[in-house]
Amino acid sequence: MDNSFLLFSLVGFLAQLVDGALGMAYGVVASSVLLSFGVAPAVASASTHFAEIFTTGASASSHVWHRNVSWRMLATLAPAGVLGGVIGTYVLTTFDGNVMRPFIALYLGVVGVWIVARALMGPATLRKPKAGALLPLGGAGGFIDAVGGGGWGPSVTTALIGAGGAPRETIGTVNTAEFFLTMAVSVSFMVAIFTGHWDEGGVAGHIAAVAGLIVGGVLAAPLAGYVVKIMPARTLMLLVGVLILLLAVYQTWRLV
Repeated sequence: MDNSFLLFSLVGFLAQLVDGALGMAYGVVASSVLLSFGVAPAVASASTHFAEIFTTGASASSHVWHRNVSWRMLATLAPAGVLGGVIGTYVLTTFDGNVMRPFIALYLGVVGVWIVARALMGPATLRKPKAGALLPLGGAGGFIDAVGGGGWGPSVTTALIGAGGAPRETIGTVNTAEFFLTMAVSVSFMVAIFTGHWDEGGVAGHIAAVAGLIVGGVLAAPLAGYVVKIMPARTLMLLVGVLILLLAVYQTWRLV
């Protein structure tokens, strides 16, 4: 069996365990590891989003089944995220991968610091989230997710919960909206490939990695609830933040 399949199965499994527990981190972790292996930013993002079609679909179905979704919030977040994601995909497939790498490394560093800070500070003072903030937040989150290969959860979930949103409803709604974002970004990458707009080779050379991310993520999805019971959410978030910071440092070292 291909070693890359086994490696990325483990990456997908661990990333999905954390994502299921915190409502974030699968995309950032998976794309960060791909980037660490020298995969071009656009290819890393495309690979991660193709894999996320399956993991976010399973997650969204679970949240809908358990009634964790605010349909009013979803109606604003999902379209905004889709628009931001499509724009981000266009930007990522337009510019040369080597030009984008420094910005991706900076992005990873910022997200890593943000997650670590959130873990250390704990929950913010509860306030009523403003409905008017959902549209720009969703658009920005979708753009960041497409360009960085992940980031929808860290940007949108943390902002809404920090603003006073109910954790259960927020995580359920944001995860469900992510399914639509992932589909839109994946279709955008496919359109870019078929129209010749993007000639980096797509994900054809990384089938084993994508398959591993899918298999590992789908297997881990049902175990997320158990992870929450045995490990505090703050500890998980801190571990994810440190991991992303280490990957950002490694990316910067490669550039230098």
